[in-house]
Amino acid sequence: MIKDMRKKAGLTQTELAKKLGIAQSAVSAWESGEKSPRTAKLIEIAAALNCTVDDLLREPTNQAS
Repeated sequence: MIKDMRKKAGLTQTELAKKLGIAQSAVSAWESGEKSPRTAKLIEIAAALNCTVDDLLREPTNQAS
């Protein structure tokens, strides 16, 4: 869901990484599901993306139904 919220915020992975003070590869790993951000980092991500932690953790829904 981080990817969806990042795109909704109009940011690239690199831009989000800079806002968070981390490497772009970390953002990529989160979005691919290879790794998950630490709980404390979720608050920073939500603030950077102007959303809630719940938004970041919500499972994508199938909107085609």
